[in-house]
Amino acid sequence: MYQRLMEHLTTAVLLLDGELRLCWMNPAAESLLAISLSRLKGLPLPFLVDGGKEIGELLAKARDEFHPFTQREARLALANGEVLTVDYTVSPLSADEVLLEVEPRDRLLRISREEALQTRQETIKVLARGLAHEVKNPLGGIRGAAQLLERDLDDPGLQEFTRIIIEEVDRLRDLVDSMLGPNRVMRQEPLNIHRVLERVRSLLIVEQPDVWIERDYDPSLPDLIGDESPLIQAVLNVARNAVEAMTEAGVASPRLTLRTRARRQFTLGAERHRLVCELAIIDNGPGIPASLRETLFYPMVSGRAEGSGLGLSIAQSILHQHHGLIECDSEPGHTQFRLLIPLEKRHD
Repeated sequence: MYQRLMEHLTTAVLLLDGELRLCWMNPAAESLLAISLSRLKGLPLPFLVDGGKEIGELLAKARDEFHPFTQREARLALANGEVLTVDYTVSPLSADEVLLEVEPRDRLLRISREEALQTRQETIKVLARGLAHEVKNPLGGIRGAAQLLERDLDDPGLQEFTRIIIEEVDRLRDLVDSMLGPNRVMRQEPLNIHRVLERVRSLLIVEQPDVWIERDYDPSLPDLIGDESPLIQAVLNVARNAVEAMTEAGVASPRLTLRTRARRQFTLGAERHRLVCELAIIDNGPGIPASLRETLFYPMVSGRAEGSGLGLSIAQSILHQHHGLIECDSEPGHTQFRLLIPLEKRHD
């Protein structure tokens, strides 16, 4: 019974023997350390590269003195190279058993950032819809008046001016519609995310044959529930932005990586999901300026001279309709967009 309770905890829990070798850990610990219990069982914490000595000393001290210890904001470097900031508590259970609880701080910060991002996106959506309503009404009147005026004019030169008015009104209407993103109801059907990526890859190869596109897929990913066409548009918007940024910057060997992974017991915003698809789009371009990172997904914000500033905003809107979101980390030479989509079926 107690093991069943431990397996459903969101806190990473590890049980060590008297020699500080791993005896057991719960699924939350496997997810945090990105490695399975079967790979680590019986080993003396080989997954701790940075900070392993310090934690080893605390574990030994807690065991010998039979006294618990807590360490705040410690750095752990995992076997896969990822560095985490964590709080951990060492609790001796007996001379032969030591309990280690690990609480990731990075994850809490990410959850707070995601909640703030979702709140901002909802605010932007409400503002955009209000703006669209206020703009499209007078645009319709201007277009209708120009059409009536064109019928009453006999001079072809003057009719050319009315056609310009109608064309510009139509352009502004299309721009407003683009700001709103897709306005149709999303289909809920099984789809293979790798088929989406292959479609995007084939389009990019035709558009930018000089960019090397690398595939790093997890073939074990199950189908997700969603709408294939909008997801293709979302992935294409992000990938095309990356490719165009590398081209404009004149990167010598432009490379784009499309990577998929499964994330277990993953929290998106305030909701925890059993299984999440992580689709990463990685480029070796110039990176995103720090001044743009906080407003990157706002409509009409672009870091490129030829950009409309709508591609990422539309992509984020599509991910929200699939109950997911987009995250971004960037530095010169390495920019990564992560599209996170729940894999379980929704009933709402």
